Amino acid sequence: MTFNELLGYLIGHCKYDIADGDVSQTFAAARNGSHKNAIAGHVIDQLFSNSKLDNVDGTLERTQAVNALGPVRLFYMKDDAPVEGFRLVEDIVHKIDGAYNDEALRNR
Repeated sequence: MTFNELLGYLIGHCKYDIADGDVSQTFAAARNGSHKNAIAGHVIDQLFSNSKLDNVDGTLERTQAVNALGPVRLFYMKDDAPVEGFRLVEDIVHKIDGAYNDEALRNR
């Protein structure tokens, strides 16, 4: 699955509103720091940055995506971090599993 496909899935399935326009607009807003939800923008930006992809059309494996969120998860686990960030990251991790499970079922 590409980063763009994963982000599209997350936008459509997360229980929190992480969209800031369509997929490409959401990604651009996250990367340039103008996302309407600063926490969601930070998480999306870090997911991409930590995945070590060159572009949004690069293939992102499940473990690579979950591992990319490791530092973000730790950041939002700190006592002084906003609890909304931790909840968002946890939801995104669960939705990443769902995205890859759905992809595996489609490919059967």
